Amino acid sequence: MTDFSLSSEQQMLKEMTRKFAETELMPGVIDRDQHSKFPKEQLKKMGELGLMGVMVPQQWGGAGFNTVSYVVAIEEIAAVELATSTIMSVNNSLVCQVLLDWGNDEQKNKYLKPLARGEKLGAYSLSEPQSGSDASNMKTFAKRDGKKYIINGTKNWVTSGQNSDLIICFCLTSPEDKSKTISCFIIEKDTPGLSIGKKEDKLGIRASDTCELYFDNCVISEDNRIGSEGQGFSIAMHALSGGRIGIAAQAVGLARSALEKSVFYSNERKQFGNSIGSFGAIKEKIADMATHLEAARLLVWKAAYLKDKGEKYNKESSMAKLFASKIAMDSAIDCVQIYGGYGYMQEYGVERLMRDAKITEIYEGTSEIQRLVISREIMECN
Repeated sequence: MTDFSLSSEQQMLKEMTRKFAETELMPGVIDRDQHSKFPKEQLKKMGELGLMGVMVPQQWGGAGFNTVSYVVAIEEIAAVELATSTIMSVNNSLVCQVLLDWGNDEQKNKYLKPLARGEKLGAYSLSEPQSGSDASNMKTFAKRDGKKYIINGTKNWVTSGQNSDLIICFCLTSPEDKSKTISCFIIEKDTPGLSIGKKEDKLGIRASDTCELYFDNCVISEDNRIGSEGQGFSIAMHALSGGRIGIAAQAVGLARSALEKSVFYSNERKQFGNSIGSFGAIKEKIADMATHLEAARLLVWKAAYLKDKGEKYNKESSMAKLFASKIAMDSAIDCVQIYGGYGYMQEYGVERLMRDAKITEIYEGTSEIQRLVISREIMECN
């Protein structure tokens, strides 16, 4: 029988992260959303608390927790501000994890340690204008020249692209079978030949910057390659599978926020002489939101548990992301509906939940892609 209780260390992490989110993130969350302000100071403090390298062993500068602990922490951040949890998720799940799993000791010392400590911020760059869900259809090319690579091409949808210090970037290194000739590189932001595009004006997670990257004869050393040539596609897919657990935990945090705000308002708001929480229609919404939240959290915890056990978790991480992102969207819509006209106003903070929730159904693999992954895993096992 699986024990669903948190250890004392995990409970302390949860309480610490919740306190930080409420005291450091909550006061400026609406302002950062309205003006697309990057949470630079808040991220610095998160690094000092170990939240930017939760799963990285202490020897490499991290907090040394497992994946279950990580999803507990990221839920707390996402419950207050999904944008900041997105930055946290990319740095933890995609950047630090790639270096931890595939980087050599020199790369870990040079890059992983400062990333895990929050001294530097990382970005992950896989998508291109013509290759979103079809990641193997990339065109950015890294041409080998002796002990160097010359990179040319364009990347888009890069989270923290403007504010990061380094980028985990995937490029073609051979014109043959694309899925077998993609390689992974670490590229520092001040590398000549790399230029940063404008910040995208997004519907949600507006405090998190997203931009394009342009490579024009960008020269890097072969020492900046992670893993062997042609291993990049495997590295990218492995990272995304783990990253989906973090996205699912983000969605759980947002759904929890929608539920908590709905319960509070339902008890406070009075119509026809009674609190609206006494009305059957509102009770049904609250009951469904709470039930779906618990189910989503269990899916997330199961995927995290399997990852920590070293077992296969690809199907479970996709299930967690698919379901949690849907209930985040549904809960946010119901929350706005419960608030009525007030829910449509920025000052109440619930319309932001609805705008933010949508991205959880899109990034790191759309819901449609998750269904393909799940069905493929099931069919291959039978």
